[in-house]
Amino acid sequence: MRKKPYSVTARTLHRVSGATVMAIVACALMALALQPNPGSRASEDAVTVSAPLPLAAQSKTDAGAKLTPVSLTIPAIDVKAGITRLGLNDDRTVQVPKDADDAGWYRNGPAPGENGSAVILGHVDSTTGPAVFYRLKNLERGEKVAVRLSDDSVAHYQVVRVALYANEDFPAQKVYSASVGKPALNLVTCGGSYDRDAGGYQSNVVVYTKYLGATGGTASPEATTSAG
Repeated sequence: MRKKPYSVTARTLHRVSGATVMAIVACALMALALQPNPGSRASEDAVTVSAPLPLAAQSKTDAGAKLTPVSLTIPAIDVKAGITRLGLNDDRTVQVPKDADDAGWYRNGPAPGENGSAVILGHVDSTTGPAVFYRLKNLERGEKVAVRLSDDSVAHYQVVRVALYANEDFPAQKVYSASVGKPALNLVTCGGSYDRDAGGYQSNVVVYTKYLGATGGTASPEATTSAG
């Protein structure tokens, strides 16, 4: 039976001036089809908070991208996962992976290896147990991340910092657009304390990485060509 995933969502709102876009970032459990069992973590109301998100982060599409990510490897936490493409729903919420074992690339931003902040989201848990990013918070500085792309090349990254942000303090600007003129990859899931009455997890885990370079056919981070 498919797992019912833990979701990380973002709702974007336009001010009348059009000069600023606001993102409401939420952590909430969502049931895909069946009603949750008593006591299970599902169908919670979202806890939403606002943070600035650049217009470009919601308007770009991957239609013209030469390469797209297809899989993610994080050896230190035993992650080997497929990557789905995530866009925006009609209500401006960010789509989430349908399978709790998959990661999802926010395709309205840069692809891994492109200049700018690429963002990959993943569920932390589901009603049936841990999900793809359950151990994301345990990553340490220096550990490696590899993203296989659609041409079978691999973009390599190294963890720089792991941060935990309360929902109301989520730095969407930093996560989605802080890297200018160089590639970066940020991994996002939910974390912190879980409060059923408040709607779910009360924080977000963000792993910031730096780009090391690309190789042409192996997903092993040890084969990385340094980009300085």
